[in-house]
Amino acid sequence: MDAELQKLVDEWLRLDKNEETRAEVQVLVDSGDMGELDRRMRPRIEFGTAGLRGRMEAGWNRMNDLIIIQASQGLCEYVLANVKDAPERGIVIGHDHRHHSEHWAQLTASAFLARDVKVYLHRGLVHTPLVPFSVKRLNAACGVMITASHNPKNDNGYKVYWENAVQIIAPHDKGISASIKANLEPKTWDVSTTSSSPLCLDRTEEMKQAYFEALASLSTAKSLNASTPIKFVNTSMHGVSHPFVVEAFRRFGFEPFTPVVEQQVPDPEFPTVKFPNPEEHGALDLALATGDRVGANYVLAQDPDADRFSAAERGPDGKWITFTGDQLGALFASAVLDKYKATGKPLDKLAMVASTVSSKMVEAMAAQEGFKFVECLTGFKFIGNTALGLEREGYDVPFGYEEAIGYMFGREIRDKDGVAASMMFAELVASLHRAGKSASSHLQELYARYGYFQTRNSYFLCTSPPTVDAIFARLRNWGGGGAAGRPAYPRALAGLAVTRVRDLTLGFDSGTRDHAPALPLSSGHMLTFRAEGAGVRVVLTTRTSGTEPKIKYYLEGSGRDAAQVEQLLGRVVNELADEWMEAEKNGLGRP
Repeated sequence: MDAELQKLVDEWLRLDKNEETRAEVQVLVDSGDMGELDRRMRPRIEFGTAGLRGRMEAGWNRMNDLIIIQASQGLCEYVLANVKDAPERGIVIGHDHRHHSEHWAQLTASAFLARDVKVYLHRGLVHTPLVPFSVKRLNAACGVMITASHNPKNDNGYKVYWENAVQIIAPHDKGISASIKANLEPKTWDVSTTSSSPLCLDRTEEMKQAYFEALASLSTAKSLNASTPIKFVNTSMHGVSHPFVVEAFRRFGFEPFTPVVEQQVPDPEFPTVKFPNPEEHGALDLALATGDRVGANYVLAQDPDADRFSAAERGPDGKWITFTGDQLGALFASAVLDKYKATGKPLDKLAMVASTVSSKMVEAMAAQEGFKFVECLTGFKFIGNTALGLEREGYDVPFGYEEAIGYMFGREIRDKDGVAASMMFAELVASLHRAGKSASSHLQELYARYGYFQTRNSYFLCTSPPTVDAIFARLRNWGGGGAAGRPAYPRALAGLAVTRVRDLTLGFDSGTRDHAPALPLSSGHMLTFRAEGAGVRVVLTTRTSGTEPKIKYYLEGSGRDAAQVEQLLGRVVNELADEWMEAEKNGLGRP
């Protein structure tokens, strides 16, 4: 065996923990059949060892070099077969600062270049929204962003956008998956082509400038923003957003914000936060402390790839009020509605979109004000595509959101954008300040106008899939009442009568004429209950997570009396845990 191959084999055997592949290599080594080892195993060893060296983890359900190459090859072949003029239109590729993100962006590019497909490879760190923006502006065939968004530091991910500049949905998700399986043999690992190929183009700065111009067009008070006395603190959560928010503040006419210095520079280790998600308990502690030190009025936060946004306000008593995703959604929806009214356009041509697990407050606004509200499945791949569908029907869709602090503004990006959300919030609170109000006081005005809404979302931990299935089977056969394939669901919740049940697993909705749901079916368990009585209403959705061993629940109560709603939510949570989930009996963990 030559020395180079010996070194590769030794490293493979040291790194690979898969007994089957180790045994296959070891048999050839022991047999002394160096020709067969070199011919049949060298390519697998080279690619596999590269993946193991540069892994988040090795394995078929992990991120590593081999998986990136296979995914990119499959995506490329599918795009070539399904998108007109794909080689000339090309692909947009971006990456954040996560471990291996730049290298994996280059590997993705090399797979497309090997098939003579044009590649627009963004150079340097970019935020996720720049990829779908660039796909639309450049009329690209697809886009890929290498990012793990707000996940823990050991994660990374591969986000795909279709030619419509929205994240992929069916049938393309299944089609791409099948294409990946049909193109597993690696064709290239030579990332040098990203520097040498004339097909690999750098339009990064051009797209950034176009993005900021489009973002600035959403401003309606630039001339007034410079004079606001409001002080902002901003944290990029060790991510990529800082330079984007700096430029956005300048374009909107605001004075510079105070950064959270400890979290300002991109760092894939996220040293100051356990989970780099602004929603997580404690994630905003440094930002709030900075706000206290400089006397700020508001704290703004983006997640590491800058597609999510959160905010906090210093209350009259000096304590910080951190807004929930739904509260921000209501504030944004109200602001968008006011701007739309000012145009004089008919309200029946205005539409807003939210995920089905988000607050129903925007639904209440729509019912009272006369615009269209549409809910869709969780995730911006559904929100974005729903918005495009409404546009084709003749509606203006200037806003969409999901409760997990994701917000979409305008027509240019049909995806969540934390930088845009930061600027829309900053301009909103500046205008409220001129009227002698704050975001929290304005939220109370909205409650008085549309009803008080309060959410309480959480989850149960369960690592046993059969237990999860049994829990949901029991909910569909409540009290043994199901018969002949017909489900029977609970009829009461915390003393309220259940008025509607929607089961997106079985395809049942008691609130429609034919009992068929308007929303697509869910791949996991997903049940929604509406209940009401004594002047209060409850909406409860419980579903399985596609990525974590969790049964999630999204609970919202509404009514005119905040105290009554608060007490009701506590009773619902207790009944859900004790009676519906049987948490103690089933060994369910709780946060």
